[in-house]
Amino acid sequence: MNPMRGSARSLRDDRGRRGSQRGSSARHESQTGGDTLLILRHWRDAVPDDRMAHLIKDATRALIRALQLRLAPRDVSFGHWAFLRILWETDGLTQRDLSREAGVMEPTTFAALKAMERRGYIRRRHLSGNRRKVHIFLTAKGQALKKHLVPLAEEVNRVALRGVRAADTVVVRRTLLAVIANLAADEARFGNVRRPRQPRRLQAR
Repeated sequence: MNPMRGSARSLRDDRGRRGSQRGSSARHESQTGGDTLLILRHWRDAVPDDRMAHLIKDATRALIRALQLRLAPRDVSFGHWAFLRILWETDGLTQRDLSREAGVMEPTTFAALKAMERRGYIRRRHLSGNRRKVHIFLTAKGQALKKHLVPLAEEVNRVALRGVRAADTVVVRRTLLAVIANLAADEARFGNVRRPRQPRRLQAR
């Protein structure tokens, strides 16, 4: 046997084992709640100067993950939370307006509301004089969730800003509001561009 071939094969096998171990480690971290740690490593080690849009997206992912961990013991999904928090502020929205407020497509809203209705959080009804629009109202059970769930969101905010100076928080808030304002102005420039219509069979009834 050629010793060089044996050495090369051994090196490849060793690299394969190390690669497998790294993959297993990453999978283990993900499976044991390490998703946010992987995000952090991406920014600290891989691409620290990546685009702002990606940073905001990943920060949002981390915040959502932290809230999901707190909502899970109460058997409330993040999707339901997104609609509940809107309805706590403005009850009785139409299904379409609720979709716009939450930033999701109407079929997604329709499916979530059906599940929330089964759980007794909301009721859907038509107002007199308009049989086409469906309005969403919280039940007493849905309204009562507020006092239990809002503190969880407030806790996530406290954890996220731990060690961050108050002055820096003000700067971050001001910066993000400027980002939103700039993008709102940019969107207005495309105001005459119509959004693709949803297929009729998918539209929520």
